Amino acid sequence: MRILSGMRATGKLHLGHVLVLEDWKKLQDEGNETFFFVADWHALTTHKEESYIIYKSTLDIVRGYLAAGIDPNKSTIFVQSAIKEHAELYLLFNMLISVSRLERIPTYKELKENLSNRDLSTAGFLTYPVLQTADILIYKANAVPVGEDQLYHIELSREIARKFNNLYKEVFPEPDPIVTRIPKLPGTDGRKMSKSYGNIIMIDENSDSLKKKIMPMMTDPARMRRTDPGNPEKCPVWDYHKAFTFDQNELNWVVNGCKSAEIGCVQCKKLLLKNMENRLKPIWENYSKISDEDVLNVIHEGNKKASEVAKKTLEEVREAMNLRW
Repeated sequence: MRILSGMRATGKLHLGHVLVLEDWKKLQDEGNETFFFVADWHALTTHKEESYIIYKSTLDIVRGYLAAGIDPNKSTIFVQSAIKEHAELYLLFNMLISVSRLERIPTYKELKENLSNRDLSTAGFLTYPVLQTADILIYKANAVPVGEDQLYHIELSREIARKFNNLYKEVFPEPDPIVTRIPKLPGTDGRKMSKSYGNIIMIDENSDSLKKKIMPMMTDPARMRRTDPGNPEKCPVWDYHKAFTFDQNELNWVVNGCKSAEIGCVQCKKLLLKNMENRLKPIWENYSKISDEDVLNVIHEGNKKASEVAKKTLEEVREAMNLRW
């Protein structure tokens, strides 16, 4: 399959991204044709006043890709704005979708509520799912790895592909979502982990900084005292255990100990820290060894490969729409 996904250039990658990158690596190593990009234009939909962060964020994100095992010899790694065909296809797709349809997308309302301190009244913010569709379809991706909150966007991509194919000519496949194994890893405050919410654990933490963020994390509010029994399903720390603790005996120890109050939250978090460090240390070590020059070389080569595919798709689109100039 041809698979595509990307991340917005609004800062360094965080812990939630590590889990996504593990899924990407698996898809890459299974022999799929994988395209992974940095969505720098998308960053402007919420961070237009902070465009100065985009270039460095792009370098940091690609460094994170490489540190987590995304291999430029197996995958095409590129930057969205370097491939101008994304913008042309985005313009053409905007002719196929109504404003009311975009306003009904749940993430549009959710982000407006959670980022009320930012100006999200722009046409760019409203139509960013259309740009996502262009990102996907310009490479004729068959599948897109996404979290649960992005499923509506993939459905929009399928809808636009179907509408284009019916109206003009069969050009695009209808992409399927590949839902990530951990749909939502909460932040340190219990909400979704997001750079925009300021509740993140970064990909390049170290043992000391990780400890400082994990140990104060909120737990089940019912456990006000050490002797109070708790419910792991109401505890954000348990979500981390499901992501980073693989040993079933350890998971049973956490569940049974929490419910019976045989263990305290500090013991639970110490086990989590051990397992998180075991998974993250290889990424930390790789991250520190990758230079900006290494990153730029990967981006330049990836941009060339992505551009070849995008140009070919746009030729088909223009032909289908009678835009032959």
